[in-house]
Order: sequence, then structure tokens, then C-alpha cells
Amino acid sequence: MASDPKTIPQADLLSAEANQAAALAAFGGVLTIDLDAIIANWRKLEKTAVPAECAAVVKANAYGCGIEPVARALNKAGCRTFFVANLEEARAARAAVPTSTIYVLGGYFQNTGEHYAKIDCRPVIGDLNELAEWDVFCRRTGWSGGAAVHIDTGMNRLGLTLQEAQAIIPRINAGDHGITLAMSHLVAAEQLNSTVNARQLAAFRGIASEFAGVPASLANSSGVFLGASFQFDMVRPGAALYGVNPTPEADNPMLPVVDLKARIVQIRNVERGETVGYGGTWTARRPTRLAIIASGYADGYFRAASANDGTRGAEVIVAGKRCPVAGRVSMDLTAIDITDLPPNAARRGHMVTLLGEGITVDELAHHFGTIGYEVLTSLGRRFARVYKGGNAEPLDQPAVAPPPAATEPPVAEQPPPPPPVEQPTNPPPLPT
Repeated sequence: MASDPKTIPQADLLSAEANQAAALAAFGGVLTIDLDAIIANWRKLEKTAVPAECAAVVKANAYGCGIEPVARALNKAGCRTFFVANLEEARAARAAVPTSTIYVLGGYFQNTGEHYAKIDCRPVIGDLNELAEWDVFCRRTGWSGGAAVHIDTGMNRLGLTLQEAQAIIPRINAGDHGITLAMSHLVAAEQLNSTVNARQLAAFRGIASEFAGVPASLANSSGVFLGASFQFDMVRPGAALYGVNPTPEADNPMLPVVDLKARIVQIRNVERGETVGYGGTWTARRPTRLAIIASGYADGYFRAASANDGTRGAEVIVAGKRCPVAGRVSMDLTAIDITDLPPNAARRGHMVTLLGEGITVDELAHHFGTIGYEVLTSLGRRFARVYKGGNAEPLDQPAVAPPPAATEPPVAEQPPPPPPVEQPTNPPPLPT
């Protein structure tokens, strides 16, 4: 006898795909992160930098892609060293990669030593006062977890000056110094012919050679492609892992990582001569059909992507075809001109693609008047987040199939379940 459906949990009534569709229906859009693409990008960078170690920069919530799933996937693929911006990010990374080396780029502050020791991560020290405070903590507690020294070679942002770095060489030569990495940061690595690159390389090579026995690191994402002389012992790619072009003067060697879709909330018609959106800056030049989508600048789709009567804005993919933005992007909504689509090609509830299907992070950044880094770190704060992939084994280890569940009888092979949906969360509290 069949049970009363009202007593059966909804999840038991629906397939996995239907459950996911029901979960996603509560959101105005879906941000999908391809962890396999991130792994492939890391492996390409690693291969380019051999024999240098290839670390991964996962600061800013892994450039908006999720620090824990990204770090976990990269660690499983073979990455052993990660860079974050602050201690709060270090805690999140440590939860994902319990045995990896984690460096905190934001530096060391007095009375934070216990926090570094508790989660076994290393500060990147860029000031002599920081170095002195770190020394005091290490002597007082016996902590020997290590630290990096950041040397400024031209950025004029963080780091010891070359003169200050020279001053601590006797300490390095004395041994038992606790410095596990000497690093600097390139100013214009994406510009292949920049003379700044050569000056920074010469300055860093000179000082790093005097840090006897200390590994050295200079190259960021773009720096990896400047050649072996820039790679030293470790490279630190960030944006390239997430699909941003590290070689903007050439084709992008990286795979796209992020796909962003937003839901159509209404289809409407406007007559020739009517305006659309705030300020009435865009005027219909013909009878026009509009799709209003549930995405705006509060979701990271910048107002700069707007169109007006004199300027064409960004485009989105609707029913497989590019369609332009019409009028100003507002906080929650954006109008799209779908007049050239076949009738009924787009309907209320359909998803359109804002990023993906040929629209790259760098293209969107061009329309936003910014760089891919800012696009990624701004996207999808109110969207459902879906991860796919991330189960790759390290290249030097054979893949091992997971053992069958002990309590379940054998069953016929089923298609894999859909990727998990991560619900939007509030930002973590600031460290105390």
C-alpha cells in the first residue's frame, strides 16, 4: 500500500536533478565554478614553471570562487603551498588543506603570533618592525613555524627596501633565522616589453642570491610566462588559475572557470520612441521586445555595462545568441533587447548567460571598465553557487575508486548526481 505523499519528505519524491532545480528556483541566478578547469589551469602553470614549485593564491575567497573548495581541489591535484591575504582567510584555507603550507600576505601584527601558531601558517613580513615583533614572539614561545620576507623591488607598496634587506643578511648567514621564503612582486608582468620587469629581476636576483639557502619567489600569474629567469624556486599564480588572461598581449592560455546565469523575470514590449531604465538614457528605435533579468550591480554586474543612445553596452547570451543590454543596469534588474530572437525563444523563468558561452571574464571586464580580478571578486553575492568537478587525482598517483558503502547492497550504475548547491552566506567575522 502506498504511503500518504504528504508524509514523505519532498526530497524522497524527486530525483536528484529535480531537487537541485527546486533549490535553484529560489534564486535569481546561478554561479557555476568549474573546479576541473582550475586544476587544469594550475597544472598548465606548473608545467610552464618546472622545476619551480607552483603555489596557488587563494586570497579574496579564491578570487570569488570559494577558498575552501578551490584549495581542497588544488591540494588534491598536488598543490602544496597557498597564499592568502589575512588570518581569517588562512583559517578557512587551513580547514580545507590541513597539512599544506599557508602564507599570509598581509603581514604580521603584534599580538597575532598565537593566531599564526594555532593554525600553523606563516606571515609574509615586509617591515623591520614586523620582523622584530615576530622575533619576540618566536623567542618567547619557541614557535618555529617559519615566515617569508617580502622585499620591495619597485612596487612601492609592501616590503623591505633593498637596503633593509641587505641589513638582515648577517642574520641569514648566522643560521637558525626562521625565514622560509624570500619574495617580491612584479609591477608590470603582463607587459612583455616593460623595462620595469628587467630592473626588478636584476634587483631581486641580486638580493635573493645573498639569502643563502632561502627559496626565492618573484613570478605572479603573468610572471610565469616571462621565462625561466623569473621563476626562481616558486611561482605564485592567482588570477590565471581562475581564467583571467595572464598574457593580454596574446591569446588566453587558460581555461574559463566561471559561468554566470540570471533568470528572466519578465518579457515586455515597448514602442518605438519609448525609453528604458533609470534616467531614460536609452530609447527604442523600433518596436522592441525586452527580457528583464534578475541581476544588477548588487550582484556584481556593474552599472558600467549599461547602454545609452550613444553607447552600446555589454551583451548576454539568450537562447544561444548574443543580445545587448538596453538602458541602465540597476541594483537588481537589467533589461536585455531580445527583439531579434525568434518569437517564444525566451520566456519568463528561462536563464540567460552573463558570463560563459564565449563571454569571457576579460570581455566583461572591458565593458565594466576594470580588470578581470575585480569582476571575479564581485560576482554572484546573491546567486546560488554550484561546483562541478574537483575530483582529479595527483598526476603522479594512480586514481583509486572509492570503496562501496558497507551498509548498502550493490545497485546498478547510476548517472552521477548534480553538483552541490552552496547557499549564500554572510561574510565571516573579522579576526579579533
